[in-house]
Amino acid sequence: MGLSDEDVREILRIIDESPLEELRVETDGFSLYVRKGASAQADEGLVTISSPMLGTFYRAESPGSPPFVEVGARVEPDTTVAIIEVMKMMNSVPAGVSGTVVEVCSQNAELVEYGEPLFRVRPGAVQ
Repeated sequence: MGLSDEDVREILRIIDESPLEELRVETDGFSLYVRKGASAQADEGLVTISSPMLGTFYRAESPGSPPFVEVGARVEPDTTVAIIEVMKMMNSVPAGVSGTVVEVCSQNAELVEYGEPLFRVRPGAVQ
């Protein structure tokens, strides 16, 4: 028996409200693995680029333009990885770290909150 969307939402709510750092649920045809908190990121050795403000997250300079970065892109601390729009003002988001982008955490043109993960980067010198 699989889990419904409501079941998954309830599991995520319980995880969010509990001290658990990770949980794995597996049923026939369904697998859910959740990790949260800074300790999960530290274990992986990844650095999170977080939203510096509340606003709309854009991965590219304009509609139809290629994204600033994709998974696998090498970045420097001053590399622009995204734009956050606040009250019609466009604010560049720098990587703040040297390394390789391994995950895009937010969806283009979606509202993000202060501190929300935007990207995860495996630190290391860019060659």
